[in-house]
Amino acid sequence: MYKTATDFLSRRFAPDETIAILLRRESPAVTTQRVVRLERALAPRYLGWLGHENGTGANVYFAANPLRPGSRKRTKESIASVRHLYIDIDTDGDARLAALRASDAVPTPTAILSTSPGKYQVLWQVDGFDFARQEQTLKLLAISFGGDPACTDCNRVLRIPGFLNRKYDPAHRVTAEYPCDSVWTPADFRL
Repeated sequence: MYKTATDFLSRRFAPDETIAILLRRESPAVTTQRVVRLERALAPRYLGWLGHENGTGANVYFAANPLRPGSRKRTKESIASVRHLYIDIDTDGDARLAALRASDAVPTPTAILSTSPGKYQVLWQVDGFDFARQEQTLKLLAISFGGDPACTDCNRVLRIPGFLNRKYDPAHRVTAEYPCDSVWTPADFRL
């Protein structure tokens, strides 16, 4: 579990960056957020704590974009830069993912998370996007490929692979696939 999470987060962020980790319990509804540097999040003791929390019912998420150093909250104002575009596919997932993969309107995803059977979070690592363009593109992705229209803000959290999705019984281990390592620009998205 920890190797999967470490590999994923190391691919998404640089060692000196500040990231947000969010733990959310369904019952009772409790949310805990931590803003830490990547090195701390990857430390065995920290991962052990996340694993313990996940094992006792908490879902584990990360903010898709790095935060400004010194940030204490995951607000739009605290986002340092646009690092990812993403789409959350919750219905008719296999067909919608196949359509996305076959489309020439979007480049090959950087990562595809299987969050539960037939449900996916797809990420593209990007450069050259400002916040307005990111949110506009996120909305177009959701419209074009049937993603969740509520998941189109720059401070969105996504699941961390290796941990269990505790929203379902039985819980589903979140997995990751890495179709490519490219960094994409606005010109690569023709929506």
